[in-house]
Amino acid sequence: MAYLVPSEFVTKMVDAGESKIFMSTRDTVIRAYMAGAILALAAAFAVSVNVSTGVPIVGAALFPVGFCMLYLFGFDLLTGVFVLSPLAWIDGRPGVTFGGVLRNWGLVFIGNFAGAFTVAVMMSIVFTFGFSSPPDKVGQIIGTIGESRTVGYASHGAAGMLTLFVRGMLCNWMVSAGVVGAMISTSVSGKVIAMWMPIMLFFFMTFEHSIVNMFLFPSALLLGGKFTIMDYLIWNEIPTVLGNLVGGLAFTGLTLYATHVKTAPKRERQRLAA
Repeated sequence: MAYLVPSEFVTKMVDAGESKIFMSTRDTVIRAYMAGAILALAAAFAVSVNVSTGVPIVGAALFPVGFCMLYLFGFDLLTGVFVLSPLAWIDGRPGVTFGGVLRNWGLVFIGNFAGAFTVAVMMSIVFTFGFSSPPDKVGQIIGTIGESRTVGYASHGAAGMLTLFVRGMLCNWMVSAGVVGAMISTSVSGKVIAMWMPIMLFFFMTFEHSIVNMFLFPSALLLGGKFTIMDYLIWNEIPTVLGNLVGGLAFTGLTLYATHVKTAPKRERQRLAA
């Protein structure tokens, strides 16, 4: 299980951010689409496991299978590029501009949402036998999640918005740690183990992940959840995206870059008194 030291894998993070900024529009959107779709399917799987077992930790322990699959395939999540792309700009890589970073974020957002929404429609068909009957038990639970994590936050006003934003920060602190985990090892088993741990933590703690929510909340609306599209956007998706950006970049990207690439000068050794 080959392990890269921090100075090596943080350099890989900057390299990855640079490559994503210069990637073609077609490839960026396709990779983001597949990432959103796979993560959405993993979320549906985890909720199904929780419903069938009644033990949330089991679903949380199995959910990372989707995250590992999409990163091993080289697909991209918005939560990952929130951390990687800015590092290439901060590092001053030739040709990398802030506009290029924003372009990358926008394209990945569009691709992620399209992929997650596709699976939301497909799973809603499965949960309702083609919308010919009421949602099954899993579909009912997804509808409940959508209500509790939109109007549930709204009922607390500003305190609910703050809580939502902080949950988004905590989420991408862990998810971005999983993204970095894929770069820590050069073996598949090492990558999977390093990715699995923080992803399991975020899912069990029910932190807010913008791409998982791109599946959960449209699904809930399709399944008759008692909230509106504006509730979803204002009281979940937009604050979650902002929280994911701040948490991932501040707690993972910038901290690793600052202390392993742009390190401060070492302290001089003090001579011992004779």
